[in-house]
Amino acid sequence: MNRKSHAKINLFLDILKKRSDGFHQIRTIFSEIELFDSITFTLTENNAIKILACKNFIKTEDNLVYKIAFFIQKKYNVRKGVEIKLEKIVPITAGLGGGSSNAAQTILALSELWDLDLSENEKNEIASKFGSDINFFLVGGCALGEGRGEQITPLNDIKINNILLINPGFAISSKEAYEATTISDNENLNWKKLLKTGNIAFCYNKLEETIRERFSEIQNIIKYLQENGVQKAMLSGSGATVIGFCPNYYTANKIANYYSKKGYWNLITKTKRRTK
Repeated sequence: MNRKSHAKINLFLDILKKRSDGFHQIRTIFSEIELFDSITFTLTENNAIKILACKNFIKTEDNLVYKIAFFIQKKYNVRKGVEIKLEKIVPITAGLGGGSSNAAQTILALSELWDLDLSENEKNEIASKFGSDINFFLVGGCALGEGRGEQITPLNDIKINNILLINPGFAISSKEAYEATTISDNENLNWKKLLKTGNIAFCYNKLEETIRERFSEIQNIIKYLQENGVQKAMLSGSGATVIGFCPNYYTANKIANYYSKKGYWNLITKTKRRTK
């Protein structure tokens, strides 16, 4: 079984309050993009769970895909196993949700491969045990995320082309990014305007201000994009990937070439349209 595991960007992200469980109450608008890892799931007759990856980026016992497969196998007393081959393209710890997307595809694939026929509630319960973004990837497309991000409401696609992603090559801890952000008493209501108009001027990331202060290169990238024809530049999730919404492919490609010469990972992409 072969599955595409798409990345995401947050078109809007606001932090509303700190919750009693230690997480933050957020409101976010997720959108999948046309960047994806490829995952192959192969049923095995023994009960072993084996993870193969093109990059030895994480130990098996710490791998989210492995943890979820092991959890499902034990919870539903599955006698068979699986070999999972990950072809990683999405940068890790980059604010693009690569790990969460891989996790969601694992839930969906194993429900079918192991003949479990999991209900939507069961899939979402498993997802919420392992992360806040995984529930979104069970739905995909464009969606509103509330609670700690796991309460998902599907939305109409927001169609955006010529999205330039730039990653300077260092990781930013999501936990540290959230903890360092000052929570305002006033909600940012531009999410409603974004949904109504699809205008990228209303895109927003509450985490960005603090991260720009702490990481000068994030500030430098956003400033360069703003000065070189990008309509809007902002942080993706907790970073360190920066999004540049470009007016055309020419502008996106010109800036991409500049950052390629600097040795920074970059990609021109677009929002993914939900399959009807």
